[in-house]
Amino acid sequence: MRSVYRLNPCRTALNRVAGMPFKWSLNPYMGCAHRCTFCYVRAFERRADRPSGEEYGAVVRIKTNVADVLRIELARPSWMRETVVIGAATDPYQPAEGRFRLTRACLEALSDARTPIGLITRSPLVVRDVDVLTRAARRVSVAVHFSVPTLDQAVWRATEPGTPPPRARLAALQRLVRAGIRADVLMAPILPGLSDRPDQLEAVVRAAREAGATQVSAFLLHLRPGTREHFLEHLARDWPEELRRYEKLYASGPYLAGAEPANLRDRMAALRRRFDIADRRETPLEPPPAARQLELLVSEPEALRSTA
Repeated sequence: MRSVYRLNPCRTALNRVAGMPFKWSLNPYMGCAHRCTFCYVRAFERRADRPSGEEYGAVVRIKTNVADVLRIELARPSWMRETVVIGAATDPYQPAEGRFRLTRACLEALSDARTPIGLITRSPLVVRDVDVLTRAARRVSVAVHFSVPTLDQAVWRATEPGTPPPRARLAALQRLVRAGIRADVLMAPILPGLSDRPDQLEAVVRAAREAGATQVSAFLLHLRPGTREHFLEHLARDWPEELRRYEKLYASGPYLAGAEPANLRDRMAALRRRFDIADRRETPLEPPPAARQLELLVSEPEALRSTA
């Protein structure tokens, strides 16, 4: 199913975020053609009284002026140059980016404003912008997070119907790391009974290590209203034998209770040690000391003063 593009200018570009390890997010698009069955954004769409089921992603809003608005916001005296994460609510490198290039324009704006950058994507299209990313990484901290929940072909095809193959993402990660850019793997979400077998987890960590990932982390599926209904509907179609189990696992709320979260953390820690996951960039691109000092000043002023 092809998405319809709707050209809509925006009034603001930066979004303040709560409850996350970063304070600001940026989404050049709204709606996502990837249509992952487990996407947590479906929950936000439902709360906003927008389609969260099969219709989600049928229309993608193109924020045509987002880079211009972003430059205005970054130029304000009050802007503290805190990290901005692109792609927290929609993939910034979904197919629309190949045509509209809004993510690239936003990266250029952030780089010019010496603002630290985080990117979250499931697409290898990010390598197109390696020139912008390397230029930015010489000024500020840059990190690209590739979402690779599984290498299992059946699970990938059923749950991420609009995404590029996982190994294509790992190939893109390898190209970025070779260019000196920090890039890691987010195994998110891990699906109980579908993608959490020891051999499945090991396969991703092994492939991430071979690609040069600077870090690997994993997170279990959570099912808020909106996401829950859509995911369980697809689960009933693709793995009907798992439906009762999931209804029991998530009977008490959106997050998996019991020992499973701790078990996953322990298994991932063991895999990271076994495969010796670490930053192995041969020629790492890092901002100059003055830029790193400035980042610390605006993001952790107390820490900086304590070392003065």
